[in-house]
Amino acid sequence: MLKWKRSLTVLAMTALLGTIVACGGGTEPAGTNTAATTAPSNEPVKLRIMWWGSQPRHEATLAALNLYTKNNPNITFEPEYSGMDGYLDKLSTQAAANNAPDIIQLDPGWMPDWMSRNQLAELAPEVDVSKFDEKLLAGGQLDGKQYAVPLGSVAFGMVYDKAAMDKLGIANPTNGWSWDDFFALAKESKSKLPSGQYFTLDYAGNYFMYSAYQYAEGKGQVITDDGHFNVDQTTYLEWTKKFEELRKEGLVPPADVNASDKENDPQMDLMAAGKVLFRYSFSNNLGTWDSIKPGAYALVTMPHAKEAGGWLKPSMYLSVSKNSKHAEEAKKFINWFVNDQEAGKILQSFRGLPANKEISTSLEASMSDLDKVGLELLRATEKNGQTWSAGAEGWTNFIDKDWVLVRDQLSFGKVTPEEAFEQLKEAAQSYEK
Repeated sequence: MLKWKRSLTVLAMTALLGTIVACGGGTEPAGTNTAATTAPSNEPVKLRIMWWGSQPRHEATLAALNLYTKNNPNITFEPEYSGMDGYLDKLSTQAAANNAPDIIQLDPGWMPDWMSRNQLAELAPEVDVSKFDEKLLAGGQLDGKQYAVPLGSVAFGMVYDKAAMDKLGIANPTNGWSWDDFFALAKESKSKLPSGQYFTLDYAGNYFMYSAYQYAEGKGQVITDDGHFNVDQTTYLEWTKKFEELRKEGLVPPADVNASDKENDPQMDLMAAGKVLFRYSFSNNLGTWDSIKPGAYALVTMPHAKEAGGWLKPSMYLSVSKNSKHAEEAKKFINWFVNDQEAGKILQSFRGLPANKEISTSLEASMSDLDKVGLELLRATEKNGQTWSAGAEGWTNFIDKDWVLVRDQLSFGKVTPEEAFEQLKEAAQSYEK
C-alpha cells in the first residue's frame, strides 16, 4: 500500500507532465497510438531503450540486446542507461518533447501518473502475460488494459556490513527482528564504533524508511490509495525523535556527510566507503554490493513492531512509449525479454526474481549463493509482509520534492520534528483530492 517513488531529484515534474499531456493529445483515450507504425519484419529498425541500474544490470541487459539482434538481424538497439539519480528528470524531459525512447523502464510508483496522462501504449496482444501473478500485473493496468509488464519481484529489507560488524564485535541481526532490536543494537554499537564510522544513515526524514516504520506500528500507508495524507503524527514524532537522539550520540553521519551519500556508487556510497553499517536495500541487490566488496555484506528483513515493516513489490516495469514509431517491434521485443527462457538465463535476477513464474522457477536451482540469500529475504518477507500499492496518482512532487525538502531540514537541524510534521501536512493539502 505504499506509493513507491525512487527518484529523489524531480524538481519540475508537474510542469513537465502538463506539457506531455498537451503534446500527447490529452483527448485521446489511453493507449491510442496514432504515431506508431508497424515495420515490415525485414526492414531495419533501431529501437531506443532506456533503463537505470547497477553495472551488473547494465552488462546483463546489453548481453540480452545483443542476443535479440543476433536472432533478429533487422533489429538493433540504441541503449540509454544510467544510475537512478536524474533518470526520471531526463525521461520526463524527453517525453515532454515527444522524444521518449521506444522502450522505457519505469518504477512502479510512477505508473499511476504515466498511465493516467496517456504516455504509454497498450501492450496486448503482442505481450503475453499469462505466466505472471495478477498482483504484480495490477500496477501496470488502467481500465482493464495492460500498459506495463513487471520485470521482477523484490522484497524491501536491509543490507548490513557483516564483515565490519564481526570485526568490531557487534552482533548480527536475524530475520524477524524488531524496531526495538534495531535501535537497541545502535546504542550497543556506540562504544565499539571507531571515529568516522556510524551505525546507519540518518533516516529521520527518509520517506521509505518512515513508511516501513508506520506500517510496522499498524498505522497503514503514508498516503492512501484515494489520495489523502495519512502520516500518523504520534508515530512520525516518535520516529524522528529516535533519530534525533542517534544524531546527538554520533550514531548517524553528520548532515553534510549524510547528504553526500549516493547509493551503489563505489566512490560516494557511505556503506561502500565503510562509514555506515546499515542501510535499506532490496532482495536482488546483494550481487551489486558484493561486486563492491566481495563477501562483506548480508541481508536481513525490515524490522517489525505490531506488524511487519517490509513488503514485496514489483521491482520495475517495462513499457512502450505512446509515440514510438516502432511500437509493434518494441512490443515483440518486450514479449521476448520477459517470456524467453534464454533471455531469462542472461538477465537472471538483476531486476529481482523474474515475474514470469516459469522463468523464476527454472532459475532457482542454478542460482548463485548471493542470489539464494536474496531469495531467502524474499521468502521471509512473503510470510507476513505488507501489501504494496502504487497509491494515488498526482503525488509525485510531494514524495520527491516536498518530502525531500523537509528531510534535509530535519537532518541539518533547521526544523524540529513537530515543525517538520506541520510542513508535510500543509504541503499535502495541494495534492489531496
